[in-house]
Amino acid sequence: MTALGLFIGAFLLTYITIPKIIGVVRYKKLLDEPNKRSSHISVTPTLGGVAFYFSLMFSFFFLKDFDQSKIIYHIFPGLTILFIFGLKDDLVVLSPLAKLGAQFTAVYFILAHPEFQINSLNGFLGYNDIPTYIAILISAFLMIVVINAYNLVDGIDGLAAGIGIAISAVYASLFYFLEIDLFFYLSLILIATLAAFLRYNLSPNKKIFMGDTGSLIIGFVLSIFTIKLLTVNDQIIASDLPFVIENLPLVALVILIVPLFDTARVFTIRIFNKRSPFSADRNHLHHILIDLGLSHVQASILLVLFNLLFVVLFIYMAGTSKQDFLILFLGIMALAMIYLFYRLDFSMSNLRKKVFFRNKKKAIKNKITAVRKNSREKGFF
Repeated sequence: MTALGLFIGAFLLTYITIPKIIGVVRYKKLLDEPNKRSSHISVTPTLGGVAFYFSLMFSFFFLKDFDQSKIIYHIFPGLTILFIFGLKDDLVVLSPLAKLGAQFTAVYFILAHPEFQINSLNGFLGYNDIPTYIAILISAFLMIVVINAYNLVDGIDGLAAGIGIAISAVYASLFYFLEIDLFFYLSLILIATLAAFLRYNLSPNKKIFMGDTGSLIIGFVLSIFTIKLLTVNDQIIASDLPFVIENLPLVALVILIVPLFDTARVFTIRIFNKRSPFSADRNHLHHILIDLGLSHVQASILLVLFNLLFVVLFIYMAGTSKQDFLILFLGIMALAMIYLFYRLDFSMSNLRKKVFFRNKKKAIKNKITAVRKNSREKGFF
């Protein structure tokens, strides 16, 4: 009943709050203007992440009985910092360095709690105990990567929310089997919040974007889940999870396969082109799928299903396969996907020309149809 109550409460709070945010954003004209990189063609309200912040803050009150280690006290300041900086970025645009500084500050509050310190790799690549300073560096780097990877995947309608729901569902399942109640309930709250947002994000007349405010907040919480999974007790994992302890780091990374692969691919392309890895472009996976002719919903569903199915397959393999085989499997899959999207990116200029002329032809045809209809109404034909 607790899980159901938290889920319904988070869903309703977000569902009720978002229309109020849309009204304020439209009244104050704080709309997102489309540009040459945008996948939308009309001005659209942003700041959907404000509802995420309220939903999470309100939920913390009901989670206090499950927080014996006072973890929420460390999550709250980091979440608030990213909310403030994300909100400012949505309104006036911040430099990548300023956002990165805010992320490191938020990460500091999490890693200051002893339960988020990775003390062992549990036999991964033959390593067990690791020095504290190396563990902190690994944790901080991983959290920053996850936050930015999720931030970058927010490019088309439904994708960021869908990916967030899929990833949170996997974490909810793992935390449930591990009997880590606080993070199980927090995963459910995240799913409910994103599901309520998705209703408006896909709406034709009440559309809203989560903005950097939302993507930074959700990415931050997902990064916390990742670190928590890497720091759980060895004995619990060995008895309750469907994979061996040595494969845990690989599983933790694969859970976020789509955001991490997309980020690695895009950053590599930008660096090879002698550009800043944080510079904006239209080379993301979702942009390629859109340019190939898929709708926002179709592209989002394809990527979300791939992420979810790949994770399920890999967790099954991680229960029986050796570490060397899993690493080889991931390497082959990564090379295959890199080659595929390299070829698509290589021919993207031709694809875009075809899409441009197809849209131009459609627009001319619609214009001719409208003129003929208007002429008939006036009695010219």
